[in-house]
Amino acid sequence: MDALRKRFTGQELPALDVVFALRMTAQQMDNAITEWMAGTAGTPARFQILVLLWASETSGVPHKEIVKALEVTRATVSGLMTSLERDGLVKSTVDRADRRNLIATLTSRGRAIVEKAIDSNTAPLHAALASLSANELKTLKSLLQRLRQGFTPIREDPRGKR
Repeated sequence: MDALRKRFTGQELPALDVVFALRMTAQQMDNAITEWMAGTAGTPARFQILVLLWASETSGVPHKEIVKALEVTRATVSGLMTSLERDGLVKSTVDRADRRNLIATLTSRGRAIVEKAIDSNTAPLHAALASLSANELKTLKSLLQRLRQGFTPIREDPRGKR
């Protein structure tokens, strides 16, 4: 820490502490959530897609909306959808109105899996977040969104020049 204090000034050292704490927390959360999903949806990303389709009920969701909702690339969604289709959890069909679009829907097996995942993971999620009030959760979400937005331009220009 002494070497870091000599190198960093002002807000830089506390910011670095936050980055390390957040990274460790994110890793721990990812490991726990992945473990929770192992017996149902498989992965958190697959769960996110299944929940999105489940929430749409029977109307289906265009693949491009899944890309937008998950904030990932089309290639990532394509790979996830291929896996989910192979496992019989979702079905994609060509949109009649615009043949360039694919519409994803849950199969009955997919609906059963997502409902099992929701039911079996509600208690662990509640326990993990029990120390935070509703207002603290709202504040944390807001702070994380702002932090994510702060990293977006840096990812576009790694030198941090805007």
